[in-house]
Amino acid sequence: MTAVPARRRRPAGPPTATATGRARAGGRSPGWLPPQHGAWAMLLLPFLAAVTVTGPHPLHLPLLGAVLAAYPLSYFGLQAVKTGRFRRVRPQLAAYGVATALCAAPVLAARPAVLAYAPLYGVLAAVNAGYARRRRDRALVNDLAFVAQCGLLGFVVATVAGVPPARVSGATVVALGYLVGTILYVKTMIRERDSGRYRWASRTYHGVAALAAALWAPTPVALVFAALLARAVALPGRRLTPKQVGLVETAYTLLVLAAVAF
Repeated sequence: MTAVPARRRRPAGPPTATATGRARAGGRSPGWLPPQHGAWAMLLLPFLAAVTVTGPHPLHLPLLGAVLAAYPLSYFGLQAVKTGRFRRVRPQLAAYGVATALCAAPVLAARPAVLAYAPLYGVLAAVNAGYARRRRDRALVNDLAFVAQCGLLGFVVATVAGVPPARVSGATVVALGYLVGTILYVKTMIRERDSGRYRWASRTYHGVAALAAALWAPTPVALVFAALLARAVALPGRRLTPKQVGLVETAYTLLVLAAVAF
């Protein structure tokens, strides 16, 4: 028999424009959980700090469910605004939208007064959407708008519990004071680690916050803010990984919550 000559293979070249377009169109799956792990702690701190003041209420449980569902809903919504690919995150938007509505329904039915916070949340969400549209979601103002949304949760918790919001103002101010400092400090450790301006802003802010806590806050809170100042001064410039930075902030979040509770 005569051997059939093997077909010569064409050398592999660069991917064609069509193939590249298909790969880009498919992209990586967006998943189901936001990758911003620190945001969960930022949401929970004002919520739990307010609960330590008001005491637990049965409606706090569905409220917490609504909060935990609304955050990924907003995250994937902002991703859609940023990329223009609503179809890509449609399942996440549908699932988290339904979960948020189901959890929020009993809260709204029993405490319609919480709707008074809707305009504030609407304005802050519009700020986030504006920065997402311009692909500047890492901007400082955008981060502070998210912090403000977290801080408002303290007052929502009070309203749901039937407690005057003024009663949780101290705990909410402490939580917000920590979260604003965390935004500045984490930037000096990761995205702005070489920025002298951000280091100055972080140290100045923590210095003012520690002084204010020493003058007006209870001793446990003052001690925690003194420790926060120390870490804002000592740690920038050290090559900590994002995971290590996150672990440090998790510990400080628990310390702040404990200081508010005691």
